[in-house]
Amino acid sequence: MTYLDLLEAHGGTSAPVLTGILATRSSGESRDGANPDHHLWNNRGTWWCHFTLHRPDYTAERVRVSLKTRDLGEARLRRDELLRRFAS
Repeated sequence: MTYLDLLEAHGGTSAPVLTGILATRSSGESRDGANPDHHLWNNRGTWWCHFTLHRPDYTAERVRVSLKTRDLGEARLRRDELLRRFAS
């Protein structure tokens, strides 16, 4: 599943594929301030995003999804769009 699949499923008229509360950390909790690459990792040149959703039944799901880009700037934009959708 790619980030486009998640965005389409979450933003479409059908029920979202993933539901829950996005686990986020405020910048005040980090020792060195905001990390612009938080939730990102590079796997053989392709950027991926990972985050955790906490469910109402007290379970959690780790989500790892390819951002389908080799460009860090584009990866940050795609990550921000994806997290914005799940945070609302």
